[in-house]
Amino acid sequence: MGHPFPIREIARQAGLSEATVDRVLNGRGGVRESTEREVRQAIADLDRQRTQVRLVGRTFMVDIVMQAPERFTTAVRGALEAELPSLHPAVVRSRFHFRETGPVAELVGTLDRIARRGSQGVILKAPDVPEITAAVGRLRSAEIPVVTLVTDLPASGRLAYVGSDNRAAGATAAYLMGQWLGDRPGNVLASLSSGFFRNEEEREMGFRSVMRATHPERTVVEIAEGLGLDATQYDLVRAALERDPEIRAVYSIGGGNNATLRAFAELGRECAVFVAHDLDHDNTRLLREHRLSAVLHHDLRQDMREACHLVMRAQGALPPAGRTLPSPIQVVTPYNMPAPAGR
Repeated sequence: MGHPFPIREIARQAGLSEATVDRVLNGRGGVRESTEREVRQAIADLDRQRTQVRLVGRTFMVDIVMQAPERFTTAVRGALEAELPSLHPAVVRSRFHFRETGPVAELVGTLDRIARRGSQGVILKAPDVPEITAAVGRLRSAEIPVVTLVTDLPASGRLAYVGSDNRAAGATAAYLMGQWLGDRPGNVLASLSSGFFRNEEEREMGFRSVMRATHPERTVVEIAEGLGLDATQYDLVRAALERDPEIRAVYSIGGGNNATLRAFAELGRECAVFVAHDLDHDNTRLLREHRLSAVLHHDLRQDMREACHLVMRAQGALPPAGRTLPSPIQVVTPYNMPAPAGR
C-alpha cells in the first residue's frame, strides 16, 4: 500500500496502534477487513490534507462525528477541506466518523473512544437523546470541546451550536409554500428523516406555526423515520399519498427527495411546490432540473470554519469572541444557484 506518510502519522489519523498499521501496510495478516479500510481511509484523508503542512501554527486533531445520509456527509467533508488552508493560526487535521444509520449505542461508543483516546475537539451531528447527551458530558469531563453542527443538543455540555435558526427556516418554507400554492387547493406533506433530530423538530414547528396562522385550510401531513434515505423514504411517501389524495406539495425537512418525487410520478400525482433543505449533490441536480421549487441553504464552509475557530478558541489558540450567530438562510432557486466550490 504505497504512501508518503510515517506509520506514526497514519496510526494517529486512523486511531489505531502503530503495530496494527504496520501489519496492514506490510500485508502480514491478522487484521480485520474493516481495519484495513480504516488504514486506507486514513491515508486518503492525509493525502487530501497534506497541503496544510505548509501552514505555520499549532496542529489540532479534530473529530467529525455525524449521523446523516452520505450526500450530506460528503458535502460537510468537502466544506471542511475547502476551508483548511484558511484556518490560521492553526493547522487542522480531521478524523471522520460518518454513518447513515445504526443503533445509538454505536454512536455513543464512537464518542467514548474519542474521550479515551483524546482529541482537540469534536464537531457533532447526532440525535438529541439522553445517551448522546451523557456521552457529550463525558467528552467535556475529558476536556474535549464539542461543537454541535446543524442540529443542537442544548441540554448537553456542548461548547456551542453552529448552523441556521431552524425554526426560522421552517417558517420561511411555510411562507414560500403559501405564496406559490396561492389559491390552489391541496394539502402539504412534511417529511422528517427522524423525530430525534432537534433541527428537524424545530423546522417542523416553525412550518406548522406559520401554516396555521396563514393557511389554516390546508392540512399538514407528517411522515417521519425515513432517515433521509431513498430506500426507506419511498414507501412512506407512497403510503401517505395513497391515504390522502389531496396532497399537492412537499416540505422536505429531512431529505430522500429522489424517492419522494418517484412516488409522486409513479402514482401519476402532481407535486405543485417542493421546498427542500441543503444544496447537496442530489438537491443541486434536482433544482437544476426544475424538479424542486427552492432549496433552503446555509453556507457549510462558513459553518465548518466557525466550528474550527470555536475549537481553537477553546484550546487558547484564538482570542475569545462574541456569541455565535445563526448562519443566514439562503433561498436558492434554479435561477440563483451559487457557483460550485472552487470556482
